[in-house]
Amino acid sequence: MSRTVQDVADEAIREPEYVPGIPEAAQEVVVDEAGAKGSWVRRVPLLKVFAAPTEAEIATANAGGTEVGEWSPFEAEGSGLRTDRRAARRGLYAPIAVGAPSTTRQAEILNTALIAAPTGVDGVAAGRDVLSQTAVSKDPVTDYNATPRRVTSTNVLEVGDVGAGKSSYTKCVYVLRPLILRNRRAVVFDKKNERGEGEYAPIVRFYGGEPIRFALDGSGVKLNIMDPAIAGSNDTGHSNTLVYLATIPPLMRNGAQTTARERKALRMAYRAMMRDLEGGRTPTTADLHDRLGLIDTADPSLAGVMGREVDRLHEAGMEMRYVFDELLDTYGPIFEGETSPEVKLNARLTSFDISQLPDTGPGIPMVMGLGNMWLLGRVRRDRGIRTNVVIEEAGHILGTAMAEMQRSNIKLSRGLGISNIYNIHKGNTDVAPGSPGMAVIEEAQTVHVFRQTRPEAAEWCVRTFGLNPETGPEIMTLPNGHHFFKGADPAVPEFEIEHIRSSWEIAMTDTDSALRELAEDLYAS
Repeated sequence: MSRTVQDVADEAIREPEYVPGIPEAAQEVVVDEAGAKGSWVRRVPLLKVFAAPTEAEIATANAGGTEVGEWSPFEAEGSGLRTDRRAARRGLYAPIAVGAPSTTRQAEILNTALIAAPTGVDGVAAGRDVLSQTAVSKDPVTDYNATPRRVTSTNVLEVGDVGAGKSSYTKCVYVLRPLILRNRRAVVFDKKNERGEGEYAPIVRFYGGEPIRFALDGSGVKLNIMDPAIAGSNDTGHSNTLVYLATIPPLMRNGAQTTARERKALRMAYRAMMRDLEGGRTPTTADLHDRLGLIDTADPSLAGVMGREVDRLHEAGMEMRYVFDELLDTYGPIFEGETSPEVKLNARLTSFDISQLPDTGPGIPMVMGLGNMWLLGRVRRDRGIRTNVVIEEAGHILGTAMAEMQRSNIKLSRGLGISNIYNIHKGNTDVAPGSPGMAVIEEAQTVHVFRQTRPEAAEWCVRTFGLNPETGPEIMTLPNGHHFFKGADPAVPEFEIEHIRSSWEIAMTDTDSALRELAEDLYAS
């Protein structure tokens, strides 16, 4: 049965109960404004703030019709307790002290649910979560094959400044550690020059192989653009070789796109070459060059074409011949002739050493694109082997005409068990907004963000990957070997990982040995 305010006030007028050990003067009953007696705690300094409201005060606050005992304000959380300013000043409904300012990330430590281990134990050891100090295990191939799937794209993106720890992390987590697992291999496009060869060369030799080295002085290997090993179709059904050939003119002409007639002339020359050499030797780039500009008016595709239009098509074919003539003159040591016999993909670790090729020009993106197509053809014959493809300096492929071809082959890569790991320095400068390369980046569901000292680069990461805005300034000050990980689930926030290496891994992933030895020599002298 409900009690009235008067009932509560009458019950409150009773003899005080004294607590032994506390002076009676200090335990004198206090009569508040409503006439109800209060607790002796209200008379003891420093303790009165902990006194709960009396039933009379509760009844007064609920006089609007709420039954006595229903004290929602007193049970509310946080600042919601401050419903009566006079009572609040006496510490009845909320703490007297004002809370200290804090950020959301700092306050996470107060909630044990938020500092639990961020991942399970499936996959490859990736480091240690800085907040919970628990091990982190991640692997896109494992996540893709899980039930239910944790990712729908096996693409991986690593972005960060030079010297922030990207290369060491890549070598450990995407090369050395996965190779311990069964039916796993790695293919690396090695761009960083160290002592006249790629930085992955010692690791390749540790596994009993030799890097596939490319050089313009004739000391490297050759890749035949027409090699049947790379023949096949992309996810749209188009010929991989023809798609690749169409990317060469823009690379040779500083991004200038081909015209419809130029593409037509290129296709006609390619088909004529394949028809002429059918059943014989393997065609080469020189064979294609020699047929560009030769217009066969009996070709069924030219039915009704005559006069000036045939001349225009011939001119377009000659323009393409000049492009491929320049390619063979400049990059002939790489692309002229048949593929070198030492170019194989049957090792657990294969390195395409492109460290000796110039940073400018089409050499690097052409080798990267051709190597990726050749890899797709090889993997089709090696079903069941999961392959990590590490593309160092990926801006050479994502920022050029090769990006469209790369994107069209992503679906095939996923179905064939290939995980592409793209390493770039700054997304805001390496890849143009709205380009096919940007589409490849946005499809990555495993993202590692290392230190970005430039504010615009850090902000690009926050905006592109949907990170917490507070993470932007933290990206700019990340220590070496630390990075933020962002996975496929947008509801799961990013978390900071510290890369932990064994002494053997430190020795195998050391990418600055030449500089360090030089410093030691100078110090010794």
